[in-house]
Amino acid sequence: MRPVATTSKARLPRDLSSDSHDFMLPLAASACGLPPLSKGLKPLGAKIATILSTTYSDDEFRDTLSLLNDQCFANDARTRRQFRLEVLKQVLQNNGAIVDEFQSVAEQLQRMRFTLDEMTAAYEDMKLQVLSSQSETLSTLAETSSLLEKRCEIKTHIQVLNMITDHFTMSDDEKGALINNSNPVDERYFEALRRMKGISQDCKILLGFEGQTLGSDLIDQMSQNTNLGFQKLYRWVHKELKALDFENPQMNPPIRRALRVLAERPSLLQNSLDVFVGTRDRILCDAFEFALTGNKRPGDVRTPVKPIDLAAHDTFRYVSDIFAWVHSAAVSEREVFEVLFFAEGQGPGNGTDLVGDRQIGNLTADEDGSFRFGPPGAIGDLVDRDLSSVSRVLGQRVQQAIHSVEEPVTAYRLAMLISFYCATFRSIFGASSQFVDCVNKLEHEALRQFRALIRDQIVAVQTQLKHTQGELLPPVFLHDALSQLKAILQIYSSSISASGHGERDFAVIICEAYQPFMTVCEDMATSMNPPDDAIFLLNCRLAAAKVLEAFDFARHEEKLVREKADAGAAKLIAYQQGFFRTASGLQRFLTSHSHLLSDVKTDAGRAALQRASQQLDDFLPSALIDAMERLKGLQDLALAREITEAAATNFCTEFETLEVTLKASDNALGQNPEHLLRSIFPRTTAEIRVLLF
Repeated sequence: MRPVATTSKARLPRDLSSDSHDFMLPLAASACGLPPLSKGLKPLGAKIATILSTTYSDDEFRDTLSLLNDQCFANDARTRRQFRLEVLKQVLQNNGAIVDEFQSVAEQLQRMRFTLDEMTAAYEDMKLQVLSSQSETLSTLAETSSLLEKRCEIKTHIQVLNMITDHFTMSDDEKGALINNSNPVDERYFEALRRMKGISQDCKILLGFEGQTLGSDLIDQMSQNTNLGFQKLYRWVHKELKALDFENPQMNPPIRRALRVLAERPSLLQNSLDVFVGTRDRILCDAFEFALTGNKRPGDVRTPVKPIDLAAHDTFRYVSDIFAWVHSAAVSEREVFEVLFFAEGQGPGNGTDLVGDRQIGNLTADEDGSFRFGPPGAIGDLVDRDLSSVSRVLGQRVQQAIHSVEEPVTAYRLAMLISFYCATFRSIFGASSQFVDCVNKLEHEALRQFRALIRDQIVAVQTQLKHTQGELLPPVFLHDALSQLKAILQIYSSSISASGHGERDFAVIICEAYQPFMTVCEDMATSMNPPDDAIFLLNCRLAAAKVLEAFDFARHEEKLVREKADAGAAKLIAYQQGFFRTASGLQRFLTSHSHLLSDVKTDAGRAALQRASQQLDDFLPSALIDAMERLKGLQDLALAREITEAAATNFCTEFETLEVTLKASDNALGQNPEHLLRSIFPRTTAEIRVLLF
């Protein structure tokens, strides 16, 4: 049934007469699915009401009208009479066509039924055959499955055995490269040793299982082979070290690698190094003797050189040449050891050691660090042992040279030279080496000789005090001592950067080379009369301060010396001030003003004041010259004038106080000119200042 479009309306025949209503209404009612009208109900209104009660929105009614509209029949009486029959005819025809089609479908279904029956029969037959075959092959399949499982297990066991064999055993070639003495120590040896150590380390895992026999046996076998390998390496290192050419900086890489690996056996490495160091010690001792004396042993092909002993008359040069040779030898030895133990680009400067390095750990597969041959201490120890015989000869020669010194400056220069080399050798050997201890003892010996020579000078000076000159200038021995001190300080200044305790060394210099001589000068001053004692000490201290001011590091000591000089200058100022008092005749009046007021009331007191005024007048014209004459022994004329002017200033201050006292006394005595003290003593402070300055 085709749906009817909503935009079209069902078309009904417009020329239907009222006679056909009886025919059309039942048909429409039947088409709309309405119950048929009863035969007793004929009225036209009831029919129309029934038709109109059916709405067009009803789907069945709308479809019925659409089908009727599609028939396109003519609107005549015959058609209207035959319409019901035509419709029924069409329905029957359609139903017949459908039945015919269903007949063909039924035939096909019948054929499918026959086919399914045949297939079911074939399936049942095949099922019976399969069940029969399965019952016959079941035992064979079970046996085959069991065999396959056993085959997989055997295959797994074979793989495990092969892996264990490959990992925990070594081939004959590897064993031969490791323990056979006829094979060289090359890359194959180190690879075999690395593999052997790896196997020994992995065998510890096998000991964790229940059956420890395999692990124990493998460990014993690997340990034996490893020991044989290290014995071979030990003998090879012995032979290579004996044939080692120290003049060739390009060392054999295998010997360097062998020493690193041999470091895992401290006793073997120590024995090798002991033999090597002993050989180098003898060679260096012979070379040192040849450098000192120029005497060659029979068969020696070295080129003759100028012997160091030819400079023995110049002690400083002699000792300097000896230390220069030893320093060159020590540096060369250290460079050789660094080349021996370290490859290019490695060394103690970048923290690489002999066995702690990861690279070496890869060679030996041992990173536990049980024995660390770590530079720079180890190399310094080796160089120290290489030069043990040289250090003994060095100590004897230098000690003899030190004892032959008779000048303190030379002794101190030697001490500073040895101190410089001591600091240099400390960086090469380390602070705790025997060679550094030997050089340090020589330094103390040179300082001891320096102190002994200074003490000898002091003793000689003290024995000659009774023959000292009568002048107030610094004595000759002090000039010599200060010149000596200046030379010593210059040496100290040039070597202060190399000393680790500069302030202590400077204090020792002052204590030994300056203070004893100044103490002698102070003892000499005690036997002099004032102001000669103060002038003498002031001259001595000014000379010492002049020497000390040339050195920045002696500022503190210079300050102390100048403070003592200022104290001596203060004594001279007081002495000069006393001279002004005494020579002017005012000593009595300046010391006690109360005594002055009691004396001037008497004639004797006034006469004494008048005599003092006259003496003052006589003294003032030449007062400054006379005062300067008393300080003529002072070398610094400017300082002498400053001292005199300071004393004159103090004298003027006291005179001003006296003048004020006289004015006060005049005011107390009255206005009688005959009784005024100023008439007897007319001098004023301003006049005194003009005459003195």
